[in-house]
Amino acid sequence: MIRLSNIKLPLDHNDQALEHAVLTTLEITPEQLISFNMFRRGYDARKKSDIFLIYTLDVEVSTALESELLEKFADDQLVKQTPDLDYHFVAQAPEELSERPIIVGFGPCGLLAGLTLAQMGYNPIILDRGKEVRERTKDTFGFWRQKILNTESNVQFGEGGAGTFSDGKLYSQVKDPKQYSRKVLKEFVESGAPDEIMYVSKPHIGTFKLVSMVEKMRAEIVRLGGEIRFSSRVDDIELEKTENGSRITGLTLSTGEKLKSNHIAFAIGHSARDTFEMLYNKGVYIEAKPFSIGFRIEHEQSTIDAARFGPNAGNEILGAADYKLVHHCKNGRSVYSFCMCPGGTVVAASSEEHCVVTNGMSQYSRNERNANSAVVVGIDPNDYPGGPLAGIELQRQLERNAYILGGSDYDAPAQTVGDFLKGIDSSKKDIDSLGSVKPSFKPGIKLVDLSKAIPDFAVEAIREAIPAFNRKIRGFAKDDALLTGVETRTSAPISIKRDDKFESINTQGLYPAGEGAGYAGGIMSAAIDGIKIAEAMALSINASVENE
Repeated sequence: MIRLSNIKLPLDHNDQALEHAVLTTLEITPEQLISFNMFRRGYDARKKSDIFLIYTLDVEVSTALESELLEKFADDQLVKQTPDLDYHFVAQAPEELSERPIIVGFGPCGLLAGLTLAQMGYNPIILDRGKEVRERTKDTFGFWRQKILNTESNVQFGEGGAGTFSDGKLYSQVKDPKQYSRKVLKEFVESGAPDEIMYVSKPHIGTFKLVSMVEKMRAEIVRLGGEIRFSSRVDDIELEKTENGSRITGLTLSTGEKLKSNHIAFAIGHSARDTFEMLYNKGVYIEAKPFSIGFRIEHEQSTIDAARFGPNAGNEILGAADYKLVHHCKNGRSVYSFCMCPGGTVVAASSEEHCVVTNGMSQYSRNERNANSAVVVGIDPNDYPGGPLAGIELQRQLERNAYILGGSDYDAPAQTVGDFLKGIDSSKKDIDSLGSVKPSFKPGIKLVDLSKAIPDFAVEAIREAIPAFNRKIRGFAKDDALLTGVETRTSAPISIKRDDKFESINTQGLYPAGEGAGYAGGIMSAAIDGIKIAEAMALSINASVENE
């Protein structure tokens, strides 16, 4: 196969245009072309009135012609041989499996780690503190509608992880020379995701599709010999001393049950604060790391579409417009958009009582009235001195403060962008006074002075950034855009350091994984990390068998 890159065609091109582009680029006849397929489709919208689609295509011709063409275009960086995109397992389980690897957490990282181990024959045991995905969905919607929070089954905890209640974005900026992302996408498609995620430049799925996909992937793990246990929180780990630190030998569940294994991965997500504290207290090396704090901002989706696509707004191929923004402030801080959800809603993402946390969510259709995104300020351990877990305490303080500002009943504090930028206290205003941007957050909002929700330096930075963003996205700083607080779970505030074998640097056999350990930032990067963890565990298990 030959890969053609950067094939540009008009947004409204006809069905024959792609084949014509292949024939023209390679200078071949229709009879010489066997087939071609789309590897990637993106767009260039820098000129709103003249948007181009950009394709990467894999072309099949005869073997002899392929060699001839690759030689002819040897100096053309846009014509290359298609790389091997198939995933190759690094190991297979020995016939006598003396132990079963354990995965703690069943979000994207734990899901792909468990699936990959099961496919290699290692019969993993997967533990999740939350419920299976449909029961979890009932609990989550119950919180949004009735303000009844289940601290073990919510947006953060349960089958599918935090990514289940999100926009379902399936792209990341991690380096992926081994094409792990292709394996992730193929597994998702086989579990019911739309085929287009294999080729669109910014694939997404949405919450409702993720629910059914996760169920099918769970069933496949079980079919292959894996075991999945829900409502199984890990409360303790067992360690034995070694020359270089410790070795993990097992764990204890909240029920008191003990499980033995020398290979245990912790893919616990960014909100398992009690588990972080347990690991730290047991001596596992953890250090503080940067994260971000701020608000969710909502606009009418039509505002974003017009700003990004101009007269092409509403085009079916382009869909609902997104954005990615960053501003470096005079006070040295950086403000950026995060987890942008086109045509979505702002959701309550609390996992602890008397705390208010926001997040964003979209369905596959992305056809809700509003666009939303986090607008957050980067902070680092210098902002929260006090040890490796100090960032967790800062998150709690901000979330508890937001709970109080919102009326102490899980409504979220909110304010129009106009009032926030002008420093006007909105607490005396009525929600009915809001303009065209209607709040999507459930349970509800309370208008307040949001400058009281986060530190002064963060308020200052966001007030500077929003007008700067308006120069890139016209309407971003419109007075009736809406801010809702607080956004604190952009990533884990800790990092569980690991070595080149993916094990904790001081606890052999413990594999820190995914977002909760500081090695991912979204569904795709977490899933990729899960595959890497599975490979490392499999190779280690096989090596231990050979040494027996």
